[in-house]
Amino acid sequence: MDLQALVDAASTRDWDTDPEGTVSIAVVGLGNYARNVSIPAIEAGDYAEVGAVVSGDPEKAERVADEHGAVPLSYEGYAEGEAVDAYDAVYVATPNRIHLDQIRTAADHGKHVICEKPLEATTERATAAVDACEDAGVTLMTAYRMQADPVIRALGSFVSRGGIGEPTKAMGEFTFPVLAGSNGPDQWRLDAELAGGGALMDVGVYPLNTTRYLLGADPGAVEAMARASEPFGDRPDDPDSPRFADEHVHVLASFPEGVVGEFTASFSGEADSWLELVGSDGRVRIENAFVPGGDRTVRVTTGDGEVELSGIGADETREEFDYFAHCVLTGTPPEPDGHDGLTDVAIMGAIYEAAESGERVTLTRR
Repeated sequence: MDLQALVDAASTRDWDTDPEGTVSIAVVGLGNYARNVSIPAIEAGDYAEVGAVVSGDPEKAERVADEHGAVPLSYEGYAEGEAVDAYDAVYVATPNRIHLDQIRTAADHGKHVICEKPLEATTERATAAVDACEDAGVTLMTAYRMQADPVIRALGSFVSRGGIGEPTKAMGEFTFPVLAGSNGPDQWRLDAELAGGGALMDVGVYPLNTTRYLLGADPGAVEAMARASEPFGDRPDDPDSPRFADEHVHVLASFPEGVVGEFTASFSGEADSWLELVGSDGRVRIENAFVPGGDRTVRVTTGDGEVELSGIGADETREEFDYFAHCVLTGTPPEPDGHDGLTDVAIMGAIYEAAESGERVTLTRR
């Protein structure tokens, strides 16, 4: 694939076969991201629509349902199968450690599932989520919106065909100031029990998974450092407080063929996100890489020249839900499936182990 072919592919849905019909989705969990990013993306797409909304807050469920012509449900009603004919699939957008319960409920109802990343808070729970969907014969997709972005998909093909030669190094950062604005420390992202960790689980998974996708490979070993200050770390003055989450994580990852990965995730500092992939004959640089709907810029430099891609690929969340619905309509297994999400949870578990022990941790092939 030459540079012009890359430009052409970056604005094309390589998976779209124009099937008939739509998939009605129940949105489980009505936090800020689900209400302001995911639901608008579902409604903007071609193959998905909102059929039901699920919340522990009855007023919120009624209000959001009225806004989108959907059926409001409580978590109890969802678990008991109320209005089960109002939706074909479930989007799980609850805190990480609650994903498994909602996935099992969907599988028990025979509904397909798209679940926010990370798939769960622990490897054991992520494995159980995958098993539940496989046992029920329903589709499970991990909501890696980057993998649905035509620009990222085109870059994956470009790299796999030798566009930058042999990859040698991958680097990335995602800093998200989680306490910015009116957000205080009493949020689930800072509760390691609910989240499974901190910055690594919430934002570090983006450069990790996107690198895995672009390289088509998983790391074989990791080293890591992590630290946390108040209010992120342990609070010795409050022994009944939950252990809060990592504030900063720095990871070194060893990929096959000698490729070195270096990633940073932070919950404090100036907001930024970027990813760079270096090869023997070129490099790819993605600025503002992981912000949903952000003004992303991609620069690709090779011996044949340089190309900049901007102003495209900013609707990756819409692409994500349309891609999922397309898979359901056509019976096609999604590429970022449950096993993809499980792999990342296992890798992040190894990263935490490496950070705690100060030693290199070898990963077992799954």
